[in-house]
Amino acid sequence: MNLTLPAFVGRIAFSALAALIGAVFALPLLWFLFAPFNAQAEMGLALPDPWTLSNFVTVFGNSYAVQALWNSFIQATGGVILVGAAATLAAYALSRSSVPGKGAVTYILLLFSSVVSGSAAMVPIFLIISAAGIMDTHIAVILTFAGGLLPTAMFILRDFIDSIPKSYEESAMVAGASPVQAFFDVALPVIRPGIVVVVVWAFVNIWGSFLIPFILLRSSDNMPASVAIYSFYSEAGTPIVTLLAAYSLIYSLPVVALYLFVSWKFGFRFFGGIKA
Repeated sequence: MNLTLPAFVGRIAFSALAALIGAVFALPLLWFLFAPFNAQAEMGLALPDPWTLSNFVTVFGNSYAVQALWNSFIQATGGVILVGAAATLAAYALSRSSVPGKGAVTYILLLFSSVVSGSAAMVPIFLIISAAGIMDTHIAVILTFAGGLLPTAMFILRDFIDSIPKSYEESAMVAGASPVQAFFDVALPVIRPGIVVVVVWAFVNIWGSFLIPFILLRSSDNMPASVAIYSFYSEAGTPIVTLLAAYSLIYSLPVVALYLFVSWKFGFRFFGGIKA
């Protein structure tokens, strides 16, 4: 196809602008990948010379930072299980029931969910957790995250379940299945991709959160990695760039691994055990 000169210049300009914007995002990521293997604390983008693993050795020698990674895993996994299970059951009940005003209830819960996990609610949440006697425990963090993420998870799954015809479960019950069997054997395999989306979304939110665990936890033995990462700052508040980069790379690996696993295993495709 022949292009006029203005169209050709416009396309070149657009490509140059896209390349510039891509470089703005790519250069920090390249630094993030190379810096942990550099023995010198350099902010410029350069290949490590020589390559070294000494930063990772120092990081893994920090027992507080290593324990924090395990704490993050406990809190994220506990929150994901609670949010995933509760949101699936609640969204299915809302979708299949004929309760008047259920749509309004869902939107109200979604509206207030941003308050539960936000800074505006930290004082009442702190008082509630303290009165319950679970301050400085993993369960306090897990319950707080679950309360904040559950309405949005229900909203996501309810829209997903609404798109599934009720005739699937009705056909199973006509064949003799109980409502519970119809849910677990028919509906659950079909809505599995939606549950996976909620699981990944909840894990990323909990894994990267700083404010809630920082306020609800007191002992260093329970602190997650999002808080422990500040141990790689000097007393003057200056970051130790090499160690901070190494720990940040380790900290990001579980999220990347989860995404790759889900993409490989499920591919976020709509599939299930039902054939039309």
